[in-house]
Amino acid sequence: MKQNDKIMCMLEERHKNDIRNINKAVSEFQKNLQKPETRREFDLNDPQALKKDRPARVSDDDPRCTVSGLQKFLGEDLNYEQRMKFQKEQLREWSLQQQKDLKNALADQKFADGLHDKYRIALDQKTREQQQKEEENRRAVCAATKDFNRSQAAELAEKKKLEKYQKMKDDMNEISSLLQGDLLSENPDQAISSFGTHRVITDRWKGMNQDQLRAIRDTQQQQQEECRVDAEWDRQRIHTARAQLVLERHLQRQNWERRRALDNMNADMSQEQKLKNIYLKEEEYSNYPTDEYFAQFNTTSR
Repeated sequence: MKQNDKIMCMLEERHKNDIRNINKAVSEFQKNLQKPETRREFDLNDPQALKKDRPARVSDDDPRCTVSGLQKFLGEDLNYEQRMKFQKEQLREWSLQQQKDLKNALADQKFADGLHDKYRIALDQKTREQQQKEEENRRAVCAATKDFNRSQAAELAEKKKLEKYQKMKDDMNEISSLLQGDLLSENPDQAISSFGTHRVITDRWKGMNQDQLRAIRDTQQQQQEECRVDAEWDRQRIHTARAQLVLERHLQRQNWERRRALDNMNADMSQEQKLKNIYLKEEEYSNYPTDEYFAQFNTTSR
């Protein structure tokens, strides 16, 4: 029961609030949208009706000034002096405005020409700097190529020197083997078989001598040295090719960036010129006298 009483109190309070809000909304509606001056018959009871009423004659062009009203006669021009004064003032204002517009247009043109000259000078300076960089890069490439050729020539001379030394060493070994022939040591030819030089008589052959073993070792060492030199040459050629490829890519990237910068600058200058032409066309040169202005002269008999 207490819970039901509490719910009933809450519902009653909500109902009162709803009624209060509805009454407030109705009052606001009547206050804002149902004012006395919006009523259809308000003009009959308006206390400010005489103040709001229009005078009998407003101007010479008032359509209420009919012939029977005797408010305006043919040939009258009551506002002649004010009209002439206003026209002269208007002509003077138009002339001053045109002079001002012309002066501003000339100033804008001069500023645009100066800005264009600055852009052109900056572009020439940037192009000159880029050419200098390309020349320096070309000189660096030439210097690197000369150094590489010089190093290759030195390596070739060193290789020839080693070959000459190896040949001299082989000659000395050959001379030494001849000196250590049949006169000084046992002749190994006695072990050669009659069936061919590639066969030996086992009971006579005493193995390879020191000279033969040394010659085999020298040959192996020479072969290893030749393999090492060939590998070094291959490594140098690969390194040179990679360096040249990296340099060509760097030059291509610089040329692409320069072309893109030039394209962006030309696009900006073109956009600025278009905006300037649109502004001059729509804003500066839009105040031209129309046919209606010229048609208002010589319209009366005076």
